[in-house]
Amino acid sequence: MHVFVVTAEQAVARDRAAIEAGINSRLLMRRAGQRAAHCIAARFPRCHDDGVVIFTGPGNNGGDGWVVAAECAELGIPAEVRAVVEPRTPDAIWARSLVSASSLQIATPAVVVDAMLGTGASGAPRDEIAEAIAEVAALKDREASVVALDLPTGLDATTGVATVSVVADLTVSFGTVKRGHLMRRDLCGELVVADIGLGAHAAIDDGAPTLIDASWVRDRLPGIGARAHKGTRRRLLLVGATAGMAGATILAARAALRSGAGMVRCCVHPASVAPLQSAVPEATVVPWPAPGASPDADLLEWADALLIGPGLGLGEARPQVEMWLRAWSGPTVIDADALSAFAGDLESLGALLSSRPAILTPHAGEAARLLGGPIDDVLDRPFETARALCERSRAVALLKGVPTIVASPGGASFVSARGTPALATAGSGDVLGGILTTLLAQCGKASDAAAIGAFVHGRAAELATAGRPVRGVVLADVLAELAETWRLEDDALNDGELAWLPRVGDA
Repeated sequence: MHVFVVTAEQAVARDRAAIEAGINSRLLMRRAGQRAAHCIAARFPRCHDDGVVIFTGPGNNGGDGWVVAAECAELGIPAEVRAVVEPRTPDAIWARSLVSASSLQIATPAVVVDAMLGTGASGAPRDEIAEAIAEVAALKDREASVVALDLPTGLDATTGVATVSVVADLTVSFGTVKRGHLMRRDLCGELVVADIGLGAHAAIDDGAPTLIDASWVRDRLPGIGARAHKGTRRRLLLVGATAGMAGATILAARAALRSGAGMVRCCVHPASVAPLQSAVPEATVVPWPAPGASPDADLLEWADALLIGPGLGLGEARPQVEMWLRAWSGPTVIDADALSAFAGDLESLGALLSSRPAILTPHAGEAARLLGGPIDDVLDRPFETARALCERSRAVALLKGVPTIVASPGGASFVSARGTPALATAGSGDVLGGILTTLLAQCGKASDAAAIGAFVHGRAAELATAGRPVRGVVLADVLAELAETWRLEDDALNDGELAWLPRVGDA
């Protein structure tokens, strides 16, 4: 069962659909609280001795907290409920009735549970809730672990805005991932998606993107069979590397080969030929066409997919891209300088690409330039930005960032939430470009290639960073981990968990 990334409105629609189909709302609440309690018990064993303090609010998120308290009692975990605001909804009032009255007071709990405000809340917390957020922070400073139910109080589920918020070590989300989780990973800590029994109602068709995981990738990644040869593993043509910028194409070529390409040929500025041949002996290298000449027809006939952009140089980019895209009509990945050359003129790039399988790979700055708007709009509205890039170019748009979002012309969208800040360095996009070009040549479907590539790129960074600080990890480490990444092993999930995402960053 795949997990979807939803807005607050889409989350409510899924709950409503399940309830209208006959699933009792209190059963959903009971499952949510029980799943959360078991998640806490499994991840924080110290709670059995030092106990749990649960801060509850007025709505159904508070009701989930009361169920957590009841389940803790069943598990033999000391639990104190601090009702920041008394329950007001019928289900929350019912959940409170599950907890026997207790005078237990826990001064230094192992775990603090944030069950104050849930998915439906918006705006900055005020009054008692704001005071309780400060109290949670004080307990965290005294070494309590903080667990947020559904999302940290103060974090907007749709926009990711959080002026004052709980900072969680673990967030247990119910049935879906919220956009806000992925835009503010720093506030969520680890993220577990618990199965509360929404079933097919979690997948209602309202355009919510699919969260990519290893099983999704395995289902779509072509195998390399016993009779494979370099031709069946596909031939890639990489165009870039102006004088002094060979490194970008070197990284792309290495990533393509680490991703299973059969042959890689790099077409680069004459000054970059020797550096490419020396750095990537597995690839062949040819110089750019002479000024005024067209790409060699045999070279175009040879290739199965084209990557253009890494290290191309802005001075060369526009005429180079136009020349290559008029001569070549096959699968194409557009990256780096090849994107920036079309700043404010995305439709012209779309016209050149026509109806071929194509992937655009902008980061936030490049996306802003392509769309002719401020970068803050991209950062604040990444899901809408990815869709706008796709619609205006008529190509698959892969918007790099936290998270990485893929929008396809057919309407389907995908999200990869894997990766670490090790990817926040020059050359990371070139590595992704090489991965994507291999996948595009082998898969044929641009949206699948983009989603798989984004996931694998991020997962390789996680493996490269595992057990050590982000500081000091370089792209060579990420490339080295690509071989292991292709094992596509599932995350270790406990019973009742649909998905898991690690904490991001050193802190």
